[in-house]
Amino acid sequence: MLDPENSSAQFSCKHVFTNVRGMFHKPSGTLTLDEGNLANTRANATIDVSTITTGVEERDAHLKSPDFFDVAKFPGITFASTSVSKSGATSYAMMGNLTMHGITKPVTLAVTLSPPFNHAGGIRRAVEATGAVNRKDFGLRWEFPGEGAGVVVGDNIEISIDAELVLQPEPSKGS
Repeated sequence: MLDPENSSAQFSCKHVFTNVRGMFHKPSGTLTLDEGNLANTRANATIDVSTITTGVEERDAHLKSPDFFDVAKFPGITFASTSVSKSGATSYAMMGNLTMHGITKPVTLAVTLSPPFNHAGGIRRAVEATGAVNRKDFGLRWEFPGEGAGVVVGDNIEISIDAELVLQPEPSKGS
């Protein structure tokens, strides 16, 4: 299970000539990892869009508005894995469906897992996942009036997820 207190999802987007970075706090989710048979591996994650922060209140309010995420209508972003392949000793390519702003599209995330470690009385693993999406593929089409497409707000959004996973005991198999 993902530890929301020690996890976050970040993004980066061009704003004219600079990169604007933002974060969503306390994502939730689960990862079932079967390293012996990756076909059994599953990941699901949810982000509360209302937690978005870029460090600028006016921009955050605009991002929550109907011009962008429309938080009142689409309060969450979800990811559900569909397949996983090993790409290195501790790295994987995870394919899945990302749903944002009411639109679902396939995405691939590059995932790196730490070895298990003992902490606070439990077994934990760190996971990093990165990828990119085009915001317009998800209906986030707002442009600064009079500036042209992609001039003020870039279309390509870099995504980075840093999460701490807490191993959950398997439920007992019967009585």
